[in-house]
Formats: sequence, C-alpha cells, structure tokens
Amino acid sequence: MQLSHRHHHPLFHLLHRDQCTTLHQLKSIHARITVQGFASLHPSLAFTKILFSLTLLLIPPSLPPADSCTAYALALFRSIPSPSTFPHNLLIRVHTLLSSPIPALLLFAHMRRSSVAPDSHTFPFVLKACARLRSPNLGRSLHSQALKFGFAADLYVRNSLISTYNSCLSLLEAQGLFDECPSARDVVTYNTLIDGYVKAGDFAFARKLFDDMPERDVVSWGTLLAGYSQMGQFEEAISFFDQMLATGTRPDEVALVSVLSCCAQLGKLDRGEAIHEYIKKNRAKLNVYLSTGLVDMYAKCGCISVAVEIFESTPRKNLFTWNAIIVGLAVHGNGQLSLEYFDRMRAVGVEPDGVTFLGVLVACSHAGLIEMARSLFDEMESIYGVERELKHYGCMADLLGRAGLVEETMEMIKGMPMKGDAYVWGGMLAGCRIQGNVEIAEIAAQHLLQLNPEDSGIYSIMSDVYATAKRWEDVARIRKLMGDKRVKKNVGCSSVEVGDGSLHGRLNYAPFR
Repeated sequence: MQLSHRHHHPLFHLLHRDQCTTLHQLKSIHARITVQGFASLHPSLAFTKILFSLTLLLIPPSLPPADSCTAYALALFRSIPSPSTFPHNLLIRVHTLLSSPIPALLLFAHMRRSSVAPDSHTFPFVLKACARLRSPNLGRSLHSQALKFGFAADLYVRNSLISTYNSCLSLLEAQGLFDECPSARDVVTYNTLIDGYVKAGDFAFARKLFDDMPERDVVSWGTLLAGYSQMGQFEEAISFFDQMLATGTRPDEVALVSVLSCCAQLGKLDRGEAIHEYIKKNRAKLNVYLSTGLVDMYAKCGCISVAVEIFESTPRKNLFTWNAIIVGLAVHGNGQLSLEYFDRMRAVGVEPDGVTFLGVLVACSHAGLIEMARSLFDEMESIYGVERELKHYGCMADLLGRAGLVEETMEMIKGMPMKGDAYVWGGMLAGCRIQGNVEIAEIAAQHLLQLNPEDSGIYSIMSDVYATAKRWEDVARIRKLMGDKRVKKNVGCSSVEVGDGSLHGRLNYAPFR
C-alpha cells in the first residue's frame, strides 16, 4: 500500500511488530489515533493499517481470547468504507489464523457477491481455511475460481492448492498440480507434496520426491524425519538425522523432537544425551516442545531424576509435558510420585486426556492403589469427559487381576462397549493364575486363543492353572494339544547395548520347561 507523506501519521510507527506486541497496546494506539481525529479523516487508511497490525500479532497465534480478536477485527473491517481487496484479505487471514475457517470462507463468498475481485494473496489465505475443513469439493471449487481469475499458475497459489488437496487426502490431484508445470516449482512445492505422502503413509514415494529435489532445506529433512518416526522406523530415522547433520543442515525443532522420540522408543540413552548436548550448544533456551521431548526420552530410558530435573526447569509446560513425566514415572514403578504430579497438573488447570489416565492407572497398579484406580476410572468420562479406550480397560484388567479380583474384572469386561483385546483378556488370565480360578481362566484362555492361537504362553499359563488345581489330566491334555498343534514354547531373549551399540549380548532361555 503506497502512502503519500501527508497520509503518514506519527503514531503509525508504533504499529510496527517489534513495538506493538499485545492486543492491549494495539487498542491503545487505535484510541490515540481516533482521539487525534485521523481515523475520521482517513478511515480506510487508519483502520486498514490497524487491521494489518492485528494480523501480525497473530503470527504465530498467541492471543488467548480468540473471540475478542475476531470481534475486534470485524469492528475494524466494518469501519472501512467500501473495503477493497486488501482489507478483505486481512480479515480472511485473521479468521484463518484463529482457526475459524467457515467465517473466512463466508467472507470470500461475500467478497465475490460484492464484486470485489480477489488477487493472488486472497487464494492462499482462503485455501488454508479450506484445508482446515478437509473438504475436497470445496477445494476444487476454489481451484476453479483461481483458474477463472488467472492465478492458478502463481507459485504461491499452486503451493496452497497442493497443500489443500493434501489435507483432503486427494493426492492424485495434488500430484497432478505438481506434474503440470515442472519449471514452476520451488522447495516449498516439494516439501508440501512430501508432507502429503508422509501423512498418507506412502513413505516410499515421499522418499523418492526427497531424493529428486534439486535443493533441500531444513523443512525437507524435518518432514521426512518425522515420517520415519511416525512409521516406527526408528533406526532409519536416527541414521537419516546423522545424514542431515553431515550435510551441514542445522536441525529445527521438528527434526530434534522427532529424533528424540526415536531415541526414547529404542532406549538409546547415549544418542539422546548427545542430542541434548547439541541442543544446549546451539540453542540458548529450550521451548516447551524440546523440553517435552527431553523429558520423554530420559523417562523412557530410565533416567527419571534427569527427566524430573528438566521438567521442573521448564517454565512453560503443556499437556504433553505433564503426560511425559506422569507416564514416565508410572512405568518405572514410581506410582506414588506419578500421582502427585497428576494432582499438580490438575491444580494448575491442565485438563487430562486419555494418555494421562493411562499413566495414572499404571501408577495405581504399581502402587497397589485399587480404590484410587476405581475412582479415577469412573471419573474419566463422568467428570473429565475422556472416553475410555481398550487400553484403559486393559490397565484395569491388569490391576484387578494382580489383586486377584477376577469376578470384578469379568463384570467390567462384560460391561465394555467394545470387544476385549489380548491385553484385557491377558490381565484376566494373569489374575486367574494368581487366584487359581479355573472356570474364568478357561473363558479368558478361549478368547486369547481366538486372538492368537499360536501364543504358547496361553497354554503354559493354563497348564500352571490346572497344575495348581491338581487337575493333572487337564495338564496332560494341554501338553498334548501343544504337541498336536506344534506350538513351540517362547524363547525369551534380552539385548544389551554396549558402548556404541556394536556389541550385543543375547541371553536365551525357555521360561516354561
């Protein structure tokens, strides 16, 4: 927007992003401009400038009261007489940044009805809103509008269209746009399509695109690294991270969090510690995502004291940070401490989710707190609105089974809204083994064998249950059944990483002789 000297107001310099950092400051400047009469003399200029400053405050979204921001943006927009394309674009962008895609799309429709022509900036904003709704038909409609106005060949519009089709899982159309104009591609075009294939689970094609790229940036590496992590290819992810460092590319937050997650899953403490050292040397301050990744890695690798130290030193914690410490403490037998962190989490107003409850139920199991587990299990849906999943029923089956409460476990399973899995019935069978309840053990074993008929552990446990009950004929029957079905006893093994991981010791044993 070109402004003549006489249209510059001395207060406009305060609207720069480095000086106006809060909604309160923006409204104060707005008030001063209004009091001095400039807003009434030049309403289009004044309100458009203020609206533009509001969009800068929302990158990234950091203003908690989204409703008040939207209301303020609408008030500014309505104060502009006969708003042109630029103010329309700004308001569409505000709605999109505040995750309000439907108002953004309605504004675009209003814009078209009012004969206000869109420009090359309109479509990336409105396509981002469409992507949030994941509507392929709406994406195609906007695509046709971009063609009609001659902007479909614009690089930014094309990249936005590819991103929209990716979000709608319309990869054929995204690939078609990519193939349409080989000369009009940049690194963002490649990154966008790679992200689409990663999310769709077509990792082979994502890697092919990556290998074909004429140039790569940190997003290219980070996107593929996150894909390796999400696909469970943890060793490959760590190797890929090493390749990234070898090229001199400095990893971003996405790459670091992904590789920390892989170290956590593999229990590679040495690699995790090395990445921690890299973060400390190259980043002055940990943000919440990296802190969470470190807490999760150290907790899963058994370094609970370090995980707690990082957690306590993190000034800003989100739900995932709390979950990392609660689950980490629980699975390593620190049940009471895990529950104390759960109480602290609720005290600061962070709402638990399904992962949180999985952690606290495991904590109760380790601490032998049956009554508390029952109470938390009941409160999940009734108080916190968290839907119970199979994994939560499995935890309760394990906890109650350990306590020998097999009748209560059976009642819970009968009342489940879904069929039990191996973990649920396995908890039941383990409980029967402790209590020596043959009748219910046979029911549990029957369900488990339907799920996995080759699992020798089921036969071994039933053999023990029958032996405890001195039902020797049934013991012989189980052993004959294993022979007839050629079911082999599981041979356990353990792997110990020594030094750089090149030496592995393997201990073989047959648990049931």
